[in-house]
Amino acid sequence: MSNELLSPVEMAEADRLAIATGPFNGIGLMRRAGAAVAAVVLARYPAATPVHVLCGPGNNGGDGYVVARLLAEAGVDVAIWVSGKPRAGSDAAIAAAECPVAPRPLTAFAPDFGSIVVDALYGAGLSKSLPVDATNAIDFARSLLLPVVAIDLPSGVSGDTGAVLGEEAFRADITVTFARKKPGHLLLPGRELCGEIVLADIGIPDSVVNDLIPRTFENKPALWVGNLPVPATDAHKYKRGHAGVFSGGPSTTGAARLSALAAARAGAGAVTVLSPADAMQINAAHLTAIMLRRSDTVADLNNFIGERRPSAFVLGPGFGVGERTRDLALAILRAGRQGAASGIGGLVLDADGITSFRDEPASLFEATREPHAPALVMTPHEGEFARLFSDIAADKSLSKLAKARAAAQRANAVVVYKGADTVIVAPNGLAAINGNGAPWLATAGSGDVLAGIIAGLLAQGMAVFAAAAAAVWIHAEAGRRFGPGLIAEDLPLAMVPVLRELVEAKQADAI
Repeated sequence: MSNELLSPVEMAEADRLAIATGPFNGIGLMRRAGAAVAAVVLARYPAATPVHVLCGPGNNGGDGYVVARLLAEAGVDVAIWVSGKPRAGSDAAIAAAECPVAPRPLTAFAPDFGSIVVDALYGAGLSKSLPVDATNAIDFARSLLLPVVAIDLPSGVSGDTGAVLGEEAFRADITVTFARKKPGHLLLPGRELCGEIVLADIGIPDSVVNDLIPRTFENKPALWVGNLPVPATDAHKYKRGHAGVFSGGPSTTGAARLSALAAARAGAGAVTVLSPADAMQINAAHLTAIMLRRSDTVADLNNFIGERRPSAFVLGPGFGVGERTRDLALAILRAGRQGAASGIGGLVLDADGITSFRDEPASLFEATREPHAPALVMTPHEGEFARLFSDIAADKSLSKLAKARAAAQRANAVVVYKGADTVIVAPNGLAAINGNGAPWLATAGSGDVLAGIIAGLLAQGMAVFAAAAAAVWIHAEAGRRFGPGLIAEDLPLAMVPVLRELVEAKQADAI
């Protein structure tokens, strides 16, 4: 699949393997990369003149020399501004020698209003702050509001983390990258600084990428749609799975009902709200298709498990923080001691469920490793993540992806590290970075809906990592399509056309 994400180190290895196997050598790949960028510039800015190509000393700069040569051959007025010379004998040096445009030092960069900048200074492999001549060029381009086309990644952005390395980075209108995207294209702030991302094929075969055995992917349906549950013709409601959602007290019942409705919309055949006695009347007044059951104690929970064989749970939304929350979570995870007969596929721990373990995380992590324990999915936002994984959160050297990987391994759980760049990671390090999030999802109750979608998919037997990744994408896509005015109550119904398209796509592939 083409949604693999390659780190800068993996991309360098892909280049090496592609060159070793042919048919293109290093300069051949560079010429194809430059041609892809030149084609974008000519297509998007046909009247632009002049075009200022800023070249660094490495391969990114080599791509820039090819761009400048091709634009000049097309009759475009081109200027080249360089920061350092290519190493003698390198592919970049060959590209520079082939370019008829005389280079000028970047320190003298002086664009005019209406011109275009091609950023070929430093690509995804940058590991330190930009030099002064580059930061001055960024300031100059920004002050004139010049359109920027970045090669690979905007200079100043880390391909590994998406972070700005230092004080400055280009903000591109278009970023042209090659073969596969990098994590920095999707992780913030890199995602915002890239603008539109154009992925160009320069001749690196899929077999080379596959040989690298990538462990990080862009979260798109191709990653999980084959695992999406679709009811069989003879399905009845319990064949489609039963999800239990714990409700908080009388003043905090709404969050659980949002989760429950989302689980039902996601396809769970039966959903039960497990309500404390003092909130039964309030929940009963608001529920129709969702079932209701009194549950105050671990004994009540165990009776429910024994009688109704639920296949997934949500615990945390509006529930309250404390010992009772911990006891219920641990009881679900330990229900696996009954073996496969328990039938519980997973527990989604969100909000108060996560915070309840901030002082006793070891008890949770130990429970996930007990024989036959149901899968655990945790859905923390930034603050909740820091409460449960304080040392990991405080490590400034780690990207969001690396933090999520460390947390998932420690907890033996799938971690959905929420945000505009949500990261989903399995305990074995398999990871997906979401790219279709929308600002409309930043609304109260949105996370409760996400927890319910995950539980609804788990209840139907979807594999845990796939269920978490699919839920994140479906949730984001529903919010993106709905747009302005979205509130959490809108999301379950907004999921319907998204789910319909996914099911139709899966069924079409099966024909």
